[in-house]
Amino acid sequence: MAEQLSLFEGGNSLVSSDLFKQLQEVDDNLAGGSSGLKTHRISLRGGRFRELVNGEQVNVKNDGFLNVIVVNAAKISRTYYAGQYDAENPSAPTCWSPDTDAPDAAVPADQRQAKRCMDCKQNVKGSGQGESRACRFQQRIAVLLEGDLETVYQLQLPATSVFGEAKDGKMGMQAYAKHLRAHKTPSIAVVTQMYFDENSDTPKLFFKPVRPLEEAELQQAITARDSEDAVRAITLTVAQTDGVQAKRDGEVQEDEVDIRETVPKPKKVAKKKEVTAPSSDDDLESIVGDLFDDEDE
Repeated sequence: MAEQLSLFEGGNSLVSSDLFKQLQEVDDNLAGGSSGLKTHRISLRGGRFRELVNGEQVNVKNDGFLNVIVVNAAKISRTYYAGQYDAENPSAPTCWSPDTDAPDAAVPADQRQAKRCMDCKQNVKGSGQGESRACRFQQRIAVLLEGDLETVYQLQLPATSVFGEAKDGKMGMQAYAKHLRAHKTPSIAVVTQMYFDENSDTPKLFFKPVRPLEEAELQQAITARDSEDAVRAITLTVAQTDGVQAKRDGEVQEDEVDIRETVPKPKKVAKKKEVTAPSSDDDLESIVGDLFDDEDE
């Protein structure tokens, strides 16, 4: 048998073809694996930045901040779990929406809470614990770590890190994005510092710009933006990124939103014209305008 299989090794041109790789995808599913593909995620559990590879924690940052480059982002999504969270008897989510407009097509008809999210009783303040909503928001983003522009990480932001007005210079993601846009600065062109709100009982992040990217860094970030890893980071759920079959029931634990939902197959990104990075650091400074001057004031 080994001799028969050896015909696919060595210099066989079929082995290196795109067709052969596509055929192997079926066997990856049959074998219950993901062809050895490593997935990287940043968790906010316990108010610490934790780096995970295939669901296994490999590093914990204890100083409360992390510098990243945001290279891609998904639309804000929603997830609803019926009942209370039970770690001993986890289950799949009851209803979910990839765009906050309507339940996903894969949600069983008898589990859909409403035809539209805006009409849903689980979207009413107080339907969850305290004054919260039972159906929770989250947003997945793809980031690179400053000093390591080769690896794309998934980060899932809880609603508390997405919404809210800027106050005393502290900005959630939406306020931060508006701040950058007001200065005609794309987020991919700057190093962003994420840091925890020390006054929050649950993991909550603020964001601020640190510095503009250098020419070579910007080109790497642009390349990473449309990479398969970046598409996966903003498409796959936490459970799928970690490569586990985790399910949850009840309260969603901040960024630990392990849901089993139908994930659209990543679209093939059309080749784009090569983006020419600024020819000098001075040119890059002109892109970000007076952003950092304002930050110092």
